[in-house]
Amino acid sequence: MELVKNIQQMYEGGDGHVRVLAASIRNLNHLLYCFALKTDLATVPGKILEEWAAQGFPMPKHDFVYKAVDSRGTPLKAIPYRQVNLADSWEKFDISHELTTQGIAKFVADYESALRQSA
Repeated sequence: MELVKNIQQMYEGGDGHVRVLAASIRNLNHLLYCFALKTDLATVPGKILEEWAAQGFPMPKHDFVYKAVDSRGTPLKAIPYRQVNLADSWEKFDISHELTTQGIAKFVADYESALRQSA
């Protein structure tokens, strides 16, 4: 979620042609933080939407604080924001990261599971 926040910060001075997608939302806290960040798009599993509905569709209050923790409640390491020059060619950026690769694999698996369930 901190990465989503950083990406939004990176593009906030842009011309508006970029939409930020928060993918692989895994819990209600993530969803509420998407709302607090005013994320453009989010992929959210049905079970999280059902949990949100069961709680009466709460929205984050102005003093909402996102707590970055893993599934065991252990605090996650911060991802500091780093200013980049968006005028640079995309080839200058190293966008590889093991968590990105894992996230893409999980997204594909979730999508394929959804297709199997609807067939």
